Amino acid sequence: MCGIVGYIGRRDVAPLLLEGLQRLEYRGYDSAGIAIHGSGTGRGAGLRTAKAKGRVRDLEARLPQRFAGTTGIAHTRWATHGAPSDENAHPHRDASGRVAVVHNGIVDNADELRAKLAAEGVEFASETDTEVVAHLVGRSAAPTLEERVREALGHIEGTYGIAVLHADFPDRIVVARNGSPVVLGIGEHEMFVASDVAALVSHTRQVVTLEDGEMATLKAGDYRTYTTEGSRTSATPTTVEWEAESYDMGGHDTYMHKEISEQADAVDRVLRGRIDDRFATVRLGGLNLDAREARAVRRVKILGCGSAYHAGQIGAQLIEELARVPADAEPASEFRYRNPVVDPDTLYIAVSQSGETYDTLAAVQELKRKGARVLGVVNVVGSAIARETDGGVYVHAGPEVCVVSTKCFTNTAVAFALLALHLGRIRDLSVADGRRIIAGLRKLPGQIAEILEREEAIAELAARYADARSMMFVGRVRGYPVAREASLKLKEVSYIHAEAYPASELKHGPLALIEPAVPTVAILPEDELLEKNRATLEEIRARGGRVLAVAHAEQEKADDTIVVPRNEVELDPILMGVPLQLLAYHTALALGRDIDRPRNLAKSVTVE
Repeated sequence: MCGIVGYIGRRDVAPLLLEGLQRLEYRGYDSAGIAIHGSGTGRGAGLRTAKAKGRVRDLEARLPQRFAGTTGIAHTRWATHGAPSDENAHPHRDASGRVAVVHNGIVDNADELRAKLAAEGVEFASETDTEVVAHLVGRSAAPTLEERVREALGHIEGTYGIAVLHADFPDRIVVARNGSPVVLGIGEHEMFVASDVAALVSHTRQVVTLEDGEMATLKAGDYRTYTTEGSRTSATPTTVEWEAESYDMGGHDTYMHKEISEQADAVDRVLRGRIDDRFATVRLGGLNLDAREARAVRRVKILGCGSAYHAGQIGAQLIEELARVPADAEPASEFRYRNPVVDPDTLYIAVSQSGETYDTLAAVQELKRKGARVLGVVNVVGSAIARETDGGVYVHAGPEVCVVSTKCFTNTAVAFALLALHLGRIRDLSVADGRRIIAGLRKLPGQIAEILEREEAIAELAARYADARSMMFVGRVRGYPVAREASLKLKEVSYIHAEAYPASELKHGPLALIEPAVPTVAILPEDELLEKNRATLEEIRARGGRVLAVAHAEQEKADDTIVVPRNEVELDPILMGVPLQLLAYHTALALGRDIDRPRNLAKSVTVE
């Protein structure tokens, strides 16, 4: 993986592809490459490629003069097989040079296929699994490019989103999807393909999202979709909700800062039109879950990865508190491999910003196979998880470009509060408590804006703690998921090692790590556990540890305190995460990190 862009039409293709790759840079990558149908002769009979380790700008600098054509594909790579290098960058070509392939995903049986092809005399130019695909397509004698690609895919086990050019078929691009996103962009006498709509929206907002097991042929004037078995499918274009400006920085220095600053408006969007004052509840029509079915739910299991998993932990807490239904969250990457017992009375909820996270999608597919009811909580309309689930809630955070999740995490937590309120009012939550939670939800945008106004003070604290060798994050019950997400944010963007623990667990081992070089960030909501949390601060201070508290009032037992506005106790964790996003951001800034492109990370993890 990571980013695919393709174009066929009348315009000069190289600038279009480079622009598309730049719009996908946020996904994380280590090299980039481009292939076009050119007008020259020689190797590839007009099929020309350029590749470079590093950034898209390095690729642009390496493009030869007169690198012209009207059809091409391009890719930014995040290494899975082979180190970052020019040779391992996509596109990959077959032995004749007549085929070029870009690929997101992993070919699970690549070693077996490489050995077989090598025994037949094929010499490989890279260490990648993708090169296998190029050789398989190139060695096929089928009469059409579609059949050659279909034949090659028949040998492949694993995940893929691919785009293929062939020198003998200069009028088309053939693409296919299995577990990795492929989106077609429909233009006037021109067609686009990409792994993310971000690469398309400056040219067209009419898109078709391929399903798993689906292929497409793009020509300048039309497109057609079909299964990998060759049966035609009917794909109707939909309109992308967001415009190109939504993907720009909007005057901020980084996407992360822009997205943190957008959270008040983003939370307002997820609430808009959903609150029902008459019955002190919310309207979530997309759930496809009537009151009788909701009352029959005996347990809720939430599945996600990374920040989505942490938002799910907040969601599980909210559902237990407001709906009084047993609920827990688990990493989807673990759930799908442990042969779980699938209970017909359990409601499963899959959480993913992109809606394409492979481990979460695979868990959904396994649950559906076993007859479970699965809802989705996702940000991207029409994404794979949104299509695979029985219903769900869109979080309406808007495009999130930075690799690390901020506004989408917050909006997902708010979406879970809406779901918990909905389930609670169907069950035993009183009208009074419903009104109390609604009042708290309505206060969230203004309170987030209040927190963001204190950014300068948080930046000063970040500079003070940026010399930490490691950091501990602690919280109890409602505060623990906040600690976990804050720890992840700091690791992702600053590269400071951080651990999150339940505050009550410190004395069971982690206290051995406390020293002046290892400060602790403590989450202290003003709830029934406040005094116990204050006792934890004393334990840390007694061992020479520095303490930064996130609380509703200044804490005497802490070295520093970030004061957060009070809301209802159930909703306080949503607010307490926001200043810790700023803390991670300004710590990374103080250390000179590449904030929007953290090393080794990608935005949408569409491989295992």
